[in-house]
Amino acid sequence: MTELHNTVQGQRSAVIYIIRHGRTEANRQYILQSRVDNPLSEEGILQAERARDWFSEEGISISAIYSSPLIRALKTGQIVAGDLVPVTLDDRLLEMDYGPYEGIDLKSPPPEIKNWFGDFVHHPAPEGIESLSSVVGRAGSFLEDLRKKDPSGNILIATHAIAMKGFLEYLTPEAGGRYWSKNIRNCDVYMTRLTPEGYTVPVQVYANR
Repeated sequence: MTELHNTVQGQRSAVIYIIRHGRTEANRQYILQSRVDNPLSEEGILQAERARDWFSEEGISISAIYSSPLIRALKTGQIVAGDLVPVTLDDRLLEMDYGPYEGIDLKSPPPEIKNWFGDFVHHPAPEGIESLSSVVGRAGSFLEDLRKKDPSGNILIATHAIAMKGFLEYLTPEAGGRYWSKNIRNCDVYMTRLTPEGYTVPVQVYANR
């Protein structure tokens, strides 16, 4: 896996790792969480520690963290990369805003949510929920601003499930919405390389065990 984080000969290059935060108690209880600032559960901390071990085994040293301001994402990033790695908080990395549906029980969701979750692409988000295009737009804005900074090294983005799907959709022009229904587990990691030509199509490099 070491080829993933080598610098391109003669060119400035950065490798971007995107991670979903570790599990929270709300995740365990199947509660829809968005902007509520829930901390990691003990299980979530262990998940982040296992992801950290994978990075260490692969010889990947993170030089900078960009994180959602919510503690579950921030703590995940710090566990994985280390407390001494500089952190930049960015609201564009927040989870989708579920509006009036924040905190609902996903084991018995209202019909409009069940319908929407069944087909994100062809069923519009219920009123009050942030649109998928907005999530992709936030991700794209962040990535293009990062590109302008001409970064180098290994960078970690700590974010949330739907926000992470927004990144994957933006980075994969031919995706056509396929990531919206993909199951991204807590602490799954995807990687994209930033080269002088732009971002590469992301690939999953770590799956939460």
